[in-house]
Amino acid sequence: MRVLFATYAETTHYYNMVPLAWALRTAGHEVRVATQPALMDAVVQSGLTAVQVGEDHDFMSVIAAKADDPTWGERITTALRTGGADMDYPALLAFFDEAVETSAKVFNDPMVDALVAYAREWQPDLIIWENFTLAGAIAARVTGAAHARLLWGADAQTRIYNRFQALLAEQPEDRRRDPMQDWAAAHLERFGVTYDADVLTGQYTLDQAPESMRLDVGLRIVPFRYVPYNGPARVPGWLRERPERPRVCVTAGISMRYMLGYDPIPVSTLKLFADADVEVVATLAVDESELTDVPPNVRVVNFVPMHALLPSCAAVVHIGSAGVVSTAMAYGVPQLTLVPDLWDAVVRADMLREQGAGLDLTLDRATPEAIRDNVLRLVHEPEFRAAADRIRGEMLAEPAPSEIVPVLEKIAAQR
Repeated sequence: MRVLFATYAETTHYYNMVPLAWALRTAGHEVRVATQPALMDAVVQSGLTAVQVGEDHDFMSVIAAKADDPTWGERITTALRTGGADMDYPALLAFFDEAVETSAKVFNDPMVDALVAYAREWQPDLIIWENFTLAGAIAARVTGAAHARLLWGADAQTRIYNRFQALLAEQPEDRRRDPMQDWAAAHLERFGVTYDADVLTGQYTLDQAPESMRLDVGLRIVPFRYVPYNGPARVPGWLRERPERPRVCVTAGISMRYMLGYDPIPVSTLKLFADADVEVVATLAVDESELTDVPPNVRVVNFVPMHALLPSCAAVVHIGSAGVVSTAMAYGVPQLTLVPDLWDAVVRADMLREQGAGLDLTLDRATPEAIRDNVLRLVHEPEFRAAADRIRGEMLAEPAPSEIVPVLEKIAAQR
């Protein structure tokens, strides 16, 4: 069969798709990845066939425009954390109005027409689309292909959308309005196709989270095992040596580096590890001048593949990015999240804490002293490692990407 993966230009989101794409490819299926220009090199470097569709998104213009709105990140974070449980209909309506303008339109409008055109040309049997790339679902609806949404983190957006739908149904007819549906339906109407609710949620949802970290949102789930992929990578020589002390990874991931041009964890944070009986590996992009005060037990490197580094670690400090969280869970590593006002990072932090596999600090509490003290708890209190190992066991019990290929074949055959 022909399988088209669709993703907007976000490297780490695409990386979550690669193992499944290769599972389908090695099973003998034709696989192509449709994306915006900025992601083409990353697709080619992953060994898959890239198809350029449309223009690049300009999410940085949203970031710039929201610089004068200091509550924007907090509003999103709070809403996703609670699932909108304490929000009324007008508040949720405003939330989704903003989501359409700052997310759905920004990521999808530059590529939707070209993606539909390519899907009509290539005629895929199945379209697998990244969580934010609703253009993939639109293309599937237009061409009649089966389609599935692939999650890279907790499905917080569906949880809050379910809450909105429940309140929407209670409203008088003249007050009912669904910004997400209106946006998607307008695109579909241009292609002569009617709206269906699965355009927003997928006919199926491919969920890589272990069971205890999965939100129940009432959708048809195809669970499968998360397999880390960090892009082209080399294992440095020092990493092949067994650490003499407990090793701690400090990382901001790569998404924020691509987006902001820097890592939002200051090098000064590392100084207070000087008197700790640990070895720290910090994957931070810094100037040479910033390394003068780094303690001797701290190694600062620009990049190390997390799937190579984390198996040797006793703890990891990060900002909640989905790839680092999932990779740490895959290797049973306790986690400290420095929670930013950034989409659903807070949801993952809450779930890790509730499962006993992690701790978290909001940015206003994340002093170097607090970071060090929490890291030492993760390293020396065995219950954190035990909880992390339990989650790792859940992940290993899920089917590997290759094992769900027959499921995807049946989904495509039933379209």
